Amino acid sequence: MGIAITLKEYLMDHGAQYQVIEHTRTNSALETSEAAHVPGDRLAKSILLGDEDRYVLAVIPATHRLEVNRLNELVRHKLQLITESEMAGAFSDCEVGAMPPIGEAYGIDTWVDPSLLNQPEVYFEAGDHCALIKMSGDDFRNLFKDSKQLPMSHHL
Repeated sequence: MGIAITLKEYLMDHGAQYQVIEHTRTNSALETSEAAHVPGDRLAKSILLGDEDRYVLAVIPATHRLEVNRLNELVRHKLQLITESEMAGAFSDCEVGAMPPIGEAYGIDTWVDPSLLNQPEVYFEAGDHCALIKMSGDDFRNLFKDSKQLPMSHHL
C-alpha cells in the first residue's frame, strides 16, 4: 500500500519534504522502530481517543506510554481509547493501527507530546504496517505549529 493518499495530499499541500522508508511488516511501534532501524524516541506513535462529541489524536514517541488520566486532567475531558472498528472509519485509507500522526488531514484534532518536537528528524506511520515517513524535525514542527502541545506521556 505505501503512503495513504489522504496523508500524501496533505503533506504535498503543506510543502513538507519527506522520504518513505519500507520495512518488514510489524505489529507495534517498538517493533517498527527495531525493524526500520530508527530510534524509538524519534518514531511518532498515534493513539486515537474520543468522547461522546469528537475524536482526538494523541501523538507521543514510540518509547513512551500515554497517560490517559493525566491527559484528561489537562484538557478537562473524559477521553477514552477508541475501538479498532471506529479507527478504521476515521482513517479509511489506512490499515488499522497504522494511523499517521497528522490527524488534521482526516479532520481530527491532533495533540502532540512536546518531547517529539525537539527531535532533529521524526518518523511516523505512512498508513500501513510496512512503510514509514521520515522528515526533518523542522518540517514536522511546522506541521504541528497549530496543534495543542501537552506533556501527556512518560518514557517506558
